[in-house]
Amino acid sequence: MGFWLAKFIFLGPLLRLLWRPWIEGRENIPDDRPAILASNHLSFCDSFFMPVLMPRKVTFLAKAEYFTTPGIKGFFSRMFFNGVGQVPIDRSDKDAAQAALDTAVRVLGESDNALLGIYPEGTRSPDGRLYRGKTGVARMALESGAVVIPVAMVNTEIIQPAGRLIPKLRPRPGVLVGKPLDFSRYEGMAGDRFVERSMTDEIMYELMQLSGQEYVDQYAAKVKAAEGKDTGFGARERAELREIGDRLPGTRAS
Repeated sequence: MGFWLAKFIFLGPLLRLLWRPWIEGRENIPDDRPAILASNHLSFCDSFFMPVLMPRKVTFLAKAEYFTTPGIKGFFSRMFFNGVGQVPIDRSDKDAAQAALDTAVRVLGESDNALLGIYPEGTRSPDGRLYRGKTGVARMALESGAVVIPVAMVNTEIIQPAGRLIPKLRPRPGVLVGKPLDFSRYEGMAGDRFVERSMTDEIMYELMQLSGQEYVDQYAAKVKAAEGKDTGFGARERAELREIGDRLPGTRAS
């Protein structure tokens, strides 16, 4: 209920009126099966503009602290994150990566056309370039059987660069939706790190083609850490998702 109130009454109309966001390729989102929207991540406002332009509710995973903070601040935090379709995950223990995976699979299994939003880079790009993807998105696709749809955010890093509280009104933010990626050929191979790395590289290659961003074969979180910047949600490498079989996504995976 909170998501629909935010989208159609409180937040969505304001975003459409002031920023006039646009979308291309919405027809690529299937109506008859769950899908993972794998997006580049340029700005904090990506999580506002992308869901408001989608035909159905988009669920993101968010750290549990957003939902448990006490007092007035906590009340508004819970109301906001519930309103934009986020569900809490606990990142406080060693099983946090598995908990996030389980939550994602549960969300995708709740309906035949569920949409899960995820940023494979794990954190916002520090400089507007596209960084190496983490394999969690591949594991979620294999565990759930969902298709993966590349989604490119456009202009959001200009209207709300890091450190800016209120987005600029121009240029207009946009969303480009690519063709669904069906990984059914890898059915039953969840946990194979080479397969998950190959799938993730294919997803990042499609994102690179769709967004036109320069690709950097490094993790954005590590670049931020080296520069002393905030690494943000999902930055810490987990042993369960550590990468092997690395390659530059210069071509589609076979």
